[in-house]
Amino acid sequence: MTELGGFHDRVARIDLSSGSVDYEPIDDEDARKYIGARGLGVKYVFENGPDVDPEGPENLLAFMNGPLTGSQVPMSGRIAVCTKSPLTGTVTDSHHGGWSGARLKWAGFDGLLFEGKADEPVYAVVEDGEVELRDAAHLWGSGVHETRDRLEEEVDGSYGKNLSLMAIGPGGENGVKYACIMNEDDRASGRGGTGCVMGSKNLKAVVVKSTTKMPKPADQETFREGHQQAMKAIQESDVTAPNEGGLSMYGTNVLMNIGEEMDGLPTKNAQYTSTESMREAEGVDIDAERVSGENVRENILVDEPTCHSCPVACKKEVEVQTMHKGEEMNVRTESYEYESAYALGPNSGHTDRDAVALMIERCNDVGVDTIETGNMMAMAMEMSEQGKLEEGDLEWGDYETMIDMIDRIGRREDDLADLLAEGPRRVADRKDAQDNSLAVKGQTIAAYDPRCMKGMGIGYATSNRGACHLRGYTPAAEILGIPEKVDPYEWEGKGELTAAFQDLHAISDSFDICKFNAFAEGIEEYVSQYNGMTGLDVSEDELMEAGERIYNLERYYNNLAGFDGADDSLPDRFLEDGIRGQGASEGEYCELEEMKEEYYEHRGWVDGVVPDEKLDELGIDMGPGTGVSAGDSPAPADD
Repeated sequence: MTELGGFHDRVARIDLSSGSVDYEPIDDEDARKYIGARGLGVKYVFENGPDVDPEGPENLLAFMNGPLTGSQVPMSGRIAVCTKSPLTGTVTDSHHGGWSGARLKWAGFDGLLFEGKADEPVYAVVEDGEVELRDAAHLWGSGVHETRDRLEEEVDGSYGKNLSLMAIGPGGENGVKYACIMNEDDRASGRGGTGCVMGSKNLKAVVVKSTTKMPKPADQETFREGHQQAMKAIQESDVTAPNEGGLSMYGTNVLMNIGEEMDGLPTKNAQYTSTESMREAEGVDIDAERVSGENVRENILVDEPTCHSCPVACKKEVEVQTMHKGEEMNVRTESYEYESAYALGPNSGHTDRDAVALMIERCNDVGVDTIETGNMMAMAMEMSEQGKLEEGDLEWGDYETMIDMIDRIGRREDDLADLLAEGPRRVADRKDAQDNSLAVKGQTIAAYDPRCMKGMGIGYATSNRGACHLRGYTPAAEILGIPEKVDPYEWEGKGELTAAFQDLHAISDSFDICKFNAFAEGIEEYVSQYNGMTGLDVSEDELMEAGERIYNLERYYNNLAGFDGADDSLPDRFLEDGIRGQGASEGEYCELEEMKEEYYEHRGWVDGVVPDEKLDELGIDMGPGTGVSAGDSPAPADD
């Protein structure tokens, strides 16, 4: 057991096959080595084994908070969902904000571990340190929003006061490989198919009921000093300053116009690096500004809610009235984000602001990842243009069909929807369409073009959960100059920079606090708040080593699951013989092999594999080891 501050020392292990619930403590050494949330969740998944079928009952689904979750620490409302991904076959962790993580902590838990598969649909109710399974047959087939409303009444609580919800929609029920888990505020554990795993277990929802019971720091004075320092940094940052900073004013979508101006916005399935380049080349009416944070704020913003303990309030709630196939639609949704707008808009060949809002709302209700959904439709559009889809066609920018396709994918209603529900890797394999996919390890890229931002190139390639901007957010340095400005077009040094961001984000994900704090805070603020809460006395170097340990544990899991350096790849169109950048990125491509060499050397890996000496160095003393020595030579490159 652990007596560290910030922990309840209580995890529920729920066997859905038998309906039994057991409660167990947290090993003190694990809490010290892996921090919490992402780190501890990945360790539980590792111990469950890397060879499990992601959609089989033997896969583990872990809902984890961290030692800082639900506290006074700024932006400490996150929760991690850890499992083996049905989309990629890698270990994955997917986080969402709002109040679910804080409320789980307040309800007396550090985590919930779901095993097995229920015979019939169930939902879990968490309250006062206990977990109860209840029948959910009447909810199966319902969208997330209907589920939310019905469970609020059934559990006799109130969202925003004492109740939080984490639920799947038809996407998760029907095994869409990129189905997500949504909370009551349209926040998503979006990437990696966590909702697909939840659906495979016949688990419709997790409802958490609790009043506010913030954890008390073990070292009040150290915590107070760290909290004051963190708040000062947030308030003085041009990015996070409440009611002034770009993130606070425009949300994540503040980056839309910036990415466009840099020619770093993948457009038309990344055939172009901006909408301007597409407009000039094809003479089409497309303009990223129409779906930008500035346009949203000026025209359709209706509210700016926030997550637990967050002064930034980056969430932008919008309301639109639009026509869809002759029917007037009124939509209000909370999550008009940069990544969602990119994938469902410019990368799919259009920039209709209100149609994007409607598609985001549909994705949230069906319970599918907005990034993967938009990118899958862009892939299908390109394949249609090339005559590769016998199941049906999608035309560039046809947002009317896209809107309906979201529901069709979630319910696998027809051959085309059923195919697209399988995700980019399976579609590419079945249709010999690797050239049309923007995926790395089976997950598609985010809204940062690696021909422009070279750090994202090595970041996508080496992400442990498939292409992802949130494993190591190098645009902080490449765009915003945090902690210092670096040239986005320069590849040298990006391997080491990416590794540093990856380790830092492994720490914040394990605390579990929002990554946006890293636009203002650094390791100094992290150490003081962590030490204050837990009562530990770790140094900056020791905390960074914990982040490195977590990242290496994930890579070790993937190595045991069959992944190595050959999987640290990028779509061909971003490489030297692919499609060069345009405009401000004229002629650019991503120097991936050079960056991989630099990255592996810094990590101490051999061709993408963690050598046993590295495992020993970091104190990772589980599993069989990879059998690779640091003295081994990397495999020769393919001719």
